[in-house]
Amino acid sequence: MLSSRAAVRGLQLFTWRSLSTSTCVQEAHGKEVATSSIDCSQPQYNDRLDTPLPDIPYVTEFNTEQSKLKEKEKGPWTQLTKEEKLALYRLSYRQTFAEMKKGSSEWKTVVGGLFFFLGFTGLVIWWQRVFVFGKPPHTLSEEWVAMQTQRMIDMRVNPISGFSSEWDYNTKQWKK
Repeated sequence: MLSSRAAVRGLQLFTWRSLSTSTCVQEAHGKEVATSSIDCSQPQYNDRLDTPLPDIPYVTEFNTEQSKLKEKEKGPWTQLTKEEKLALYRLSYRQTFAEMKKGSSEWKTVVGGLFFFLGFTGLVIWWQRVFVFGKPPHTLSEEWVAMQTQRMIDMRVNPISGFSSEWDYNTKQWKK
């Protein structure tokens, strides 16, 4: 009894300590925490079909080659080669519309997970039928149900609109 109380108290202290030292709580109280959280108040880059123009370009910090290309972009575009135009496009956008619309293989993972859980559920049901549930009661056997039906007919149970109303007592058969 005492050990279980001690375990519960230790778990409570551990839970409180993990929550009180979390980065969200520390940031809320003005402490500097080095985490990689996203600042949603700043513009972000997103490749989405419903918002084709992101808030900021894909590449924001350029190397020397990219800086030269951006300077060349300010001139006439007829002097740019096809590769340079493509490189400029890739500075602003990570994917084209065709690449965004291209399907992924994620559906295979979803279907595989679905089949895994269906198979696991089948194994659990099989295990329950074999090891957990006992034999069905004798009242569900066909002989017992036949005797019970005959007894209900003999007792004329619910003769107006129920069970016995479907039985023809003269011919001793079910009415058609």
